[in-house]
Amino acid sequence: MQTFEIFHNEPDVRTLPAGQVIFTEGQTSNGLMYAVLDGEVIITRNQQTLETVGPGGVFGEMALLDQQARSGTAMARTDCRVAAITEQRFTRLVTQNPLFALGMMRLLAERVRHNLTS
Repeated sequence: MQTFEIFHNEPDVRTLPAGQVIFTEGQTSNGLMYAVLDGEVIITRNQQTLETVGPGGVFGEMALLDQQARSGTAMARTDCRVAAITEQRFTRLVTQNPLFALGMMRLLAERVRHNLTS
């Protein structure tokens, strides 16, 4: 799993209690993706666990990129802190940091491969 330490100084950090739903499958995108700073977030689709995202991991990037409905549900598995990343911030990171862009492409490829073999 690709980890991103670049998000530790983001201004929009949210503290979530265990069990709090961040977004639900089918929900309209709010133009945000999230980076886990502390704790764990579980991603499910059709009530099946797809992934557990820990510190340094990101989720919600697909809806940020294509502005489509959320493809899964994200819920805080433990008490956690997440950074909310806007599309504008994401675009700036991609254009200013080619290694970040490459890391995001690797993450998406990894998730596609995992879904093809699941």
